This record gives sequence, C-alpha cells and structure tokens, in this order.
Amino acid sequence: MKIIKNNEKPVQNYRFIIQLLFSLLCIWIGIEFTIFVKSLETGNLNSIAYRPPGVEGFLPISSLMSLYYFILTGEIHYAHPAGFFIFIAILSVSFFAGKSFCSWLCPIGFLSELIGDSGEKIWKKIFKKRVKIPKLLDYPLRSLKYLLLAFFLYAIFFAMTVDALRAFLDSPYNLVADIKMYYFFARISKFSLTVISVLFILSIFIRNFWCRYLCPYGALLGLISFLSPLKIRRDVKNCIDCGLCAKACPSFIKVDKVTTVRSDECSMCLNCVDVCPVANTLEVKTTITNKKISKKIIALGIVVIYIVITGFGIITGRWQNNLTKEDYLILHKNIDKLGHPTSTEDIDELNKSSKSGAIYEKE
Repeated sequence: MKIIKNNEKPVQNYRFIIQLLFSLLCIWIGIEFTIFVKSLETGNLNSIAYRPPGVEGFLPISSLMSLYYFILTGEIHYAHPAGFFIFIAILSVSFFAGKSFCSWLCPIGFLSELIGDSGEKIWKKIFKKRVKIPKLLDYPLRSLKYLLLAFFLYAIFFAMTVDALRAFLDSPYNLVADIKMYYFFARISKFSLTVISVLFILSIFIRNFWCRYLCPYGALLGLISFLSPLKIRRDVKNCIDCGLCAKACPSFIKVDKVTTVRSDECSMCLNCVDVCPVANTLEVKTTITNKKISKKIIALGIVVIYIVITGFGIITGRWQNNLTKEDYLILHKNIDKLGHPTSTEDIDELNKSSKSGAIYEKE
C-alpha cells in the first residue's frame, strides 16, 4: 500500500490565537468589573463606573437557572440576561463540534492547557513518558464532575417549582452574584487559597486535573457532545498504527484503537488529526453524510456560532440587565448579609415563600 504523507497544515496555531484572544477579553472584562465594584465602594452615585455584562459568563449556575426559567415561562429573566445568551452560545458550540468550548474558548481550559504543557515537558524528561493516573483511580475521579452536575440538575430541574425559581432569580443574592464572586477572590480565605493552590499543583502533575475530574460545566458539555454531528474518524485501511494520535491526545483517548472517537473527554482540539502522518486517515466527518469537514471550517464555526448568539443578545437590547445604579448601591451596602440557599430545606423554603411573593425584598 502506497503511503501518502499528510501535508495538511495544523490548526493548532489558530486554536492558540483564539484561546489567547478570548482569554484577553475575559481579563479585560475582569478589569472593567473590578473598576465597577471599586466605584460602588465609594458610595457615590455619580461615580459608579460601567458594569460589563460579560462578567455574567462566570455565573453558570445562575445562567442554567435562567435557561430553565425561559423554557418554563418563555421569558428571559432580567437579572443576568448576558449570562443567559453566553450559556446558550456555549451549549450551541457544543452541539456543533462536541466539547470544543473547553479547548477553543474557555479561559480556564486555556490556563490548564498551558500548565499541563509545562508539567508534561518536565515529567517527560524525568520519566520519559506522560504521567497518567491508573484506570482504577481515573474512572472514579472522573465521576466526581458528573455527581456535581447531577446535584445541580436535581436542585434546579426537580426540586424547584417555577415560583421558587423566580424567587431565587429575583433574590438580592442572585442580583449581586457576580459581585459576591468578585469578593470571594478579592477577600479569599486561607482555606480557599489552599484549595486553589492544590488544584494548581495537581494540574502540573496531572494534565487538566480540574477539567477532567471536577468541572461540572465540562461534564454537561461532554454529555451534549454525544449529540454533535461532527466526529473524528479513523480510516483503518490507511492507518499505519504509529500511535502518534493517542500520544498527542491531551485526554488520553486511544484514538488509534477506534474507528470513531465517541468520548465525553474529547474536546475537539484536533491535536490527533494534526499529528497523523498519513493523509486521509484521521479526519473530522459528519455522522449523517460522512462528509469531511475542514479544520478551518470547524475553527470558524466555533467562533461564528458564539459571536452570532451573543451578538443577537446585544443588538436586540437584551444584553444589559435593568438594575439601576441606585439598585446596585443599595444591594452593595447590604452585600455581606446576603446568603446563598445551600440545602434542600432552603429550596423548600423558597417553594413555600414564593407562593405569596419573593422571600427577599429590596431594601
């Protein structure tokens, strides 16, 4: 059999640029939001700075609740509308190209990848191979993110009525969830700092530790990825069994042993496709027509889908919430008194109280 060398250009440079630009955007949003919070601390109505709605992308639980509320009522809740559109965009990207958000757009995924690459280089020099957790430990650890996802799905979709859902979304806690999140990191406790430090260190030893074992967001996108019409396929006849694809996979998927990659851990990073030395052996194809899809088309599709959906929220005037500067001043003044429902008893209280109106009142 004549072997035709794969001369197709890799897509990793494009992926890195997209990851970098999206991460820089998130950093800019973080800077703007910090300025906004600091302006609230002055207590001066006239000095309150611009609040970037994009910060709501870091409120996935509230966004999931807003999506469920929209499904039940047909209304986009006013508290975090940008988060709603960002969440829809992320889900849509996953329907299009699997768990691609994690390896193309997610800033946490980008950071984990940079840490993992550095750690991998160190351990390859020491052990001459990548460090991999044994299956007997890997599978139970991977189940943790699904247990977390199951908890959130149960608490939202099964334990809460539509009235309780509305009461929570209307609550002062939810209205300032982004500010509460800011103070969590700005005033981080020793315990939280220790946990984050441990996760950072583990990510050096074990590639993508947070993403692989603990991220419920990734678990949700992994499940949705099974519905994606795009899959990486291996032509067994052309394959020379070099194993380079499996070695290149950051998720340790045995690409060289399957004809179609169907895994909740596949993030469509296309590393395996790029390193394949034989033309027309590893390709992304549609599950219906079996037609090859260009790597550049996949990259463009991911970016365009995300921009179109979030752009729709912006141009239709549904991107900004309707809270006034006065609202934020009042809420910020009492922010330390606002707590999050943390148990089934709290949810039951929401269900009971919501029958006569929201349990929280604006002060």
